[in-house]
Amino acid sequence: MPELRKDPVLGRWIIISKERGKRPTDFIVEPTVARGGFCPLCPGNEKTTPSEVLRYGAPPQAANSPGWNLRVVPNKYPALIIEGNLDKAGEGLYDKMNGIGAHEVIIETPNHEESFTCLPLDRMAQVFFAFRDRLIDLAHDPRFRYVMVFKNFGRAAGASLEHSHSQLVALPILPRMIVSELEGSRAYYSYKERCIFCDIINQEHRDKTRIVCENERFIVITPFAPRSPFEMWILPTQHASSYTSTDDRSFEMLTSVFSEALRRLDACIPNAPYNFVLHTAPLRSEPLEHFHWHFEIVPKLTQIAGFEWGSGFYINPTPPEDAARYLREAALK
Repeated sequence: MPELRKDPVLGRWIIISKERGKRPTDFIVEPTVARGGFCPLCPGNEKTTPSEVLRYGAPPQAANSPGWNLRVVPNKYPALIIEGNLDKAGEGLYDKMNGIGAHEVIIETPNHEESFTCLPLDRMAQVFFAFRDRLIDLAHDPRFRYVMVFKNFGRAAGASLEHSHSQLVALPILPRMIVSELEGSRAYYSYKERCIFCDIINQEHRDKTRIVCENERFIVITPFAPRSPFEMWILPTQHASSYTSTDDRSFEMLTSVFSEALRRLDACIPNAPYNFVLHTAPLRSEPLEHFHWHFEIVPKLTQIAGFEWGSGFYINPTPPEDAARYLREAALK
């Protein structure tokens, strides 16, 4: 029988459609982004991108030239622009402001053929360090309230360039999803005086049915009410509300479980398209007892159609307990 499951943080309802239950081999993965043609993200083409704002792997005097392991550049076609004032205004009952923000591309590797999943741990760690460095720098701009860090992998997940990269967008407002998480976790804390994410971690350790992998500082779970088959959350096991408060050793441990989680997904469903998003406290926020930073990895294996758009419900054909078991049992290369 199908189940309705409620997300304990957002109050969002999910339909687990067991009658449609799908194994990893039942999912059809569309071809990846088309290969070939000119790539502006490859070494030697640095002059075709806006000037870099961060680089690892070469001396500062070599800016905007080859020799890097990772580069961060402004997006050539940004969703928001950094120059100007917000100029908030009303238009009758409607509110508007100028599209002020920052939109940057994190070029994760100089090797065009190298995927994020296959990066060596030391170079994958650089990506997580770059997220932190850019969050810290962008927090100095008082116009920005939040930085959304995300990755699109595969055509179905919105990737338009084959070369491995992630993105960030600095926003002058808080995204609705983050507001909902902050409100939901604050309400739980007001009632129980405990962080709901910490309670989720404790319950998953007791149940042991939705844990994918873990180490001494991080845990990877399939959430109780997942929007997508094989959705995973990566959480620090010790409470922390801001990603930027993470120490270097923890970033190494984060890299280890993140790499394992993606390799397990790839072993179950090769080249599965996915998005991952960082959920962290707003910029310049004091430590929050009720909120817990984390990554969410959401494979794009099902379509969002009329029922989902109209109801706000998601239909998931793979129970998270089954997904976690498939992921745990996957044979890693």
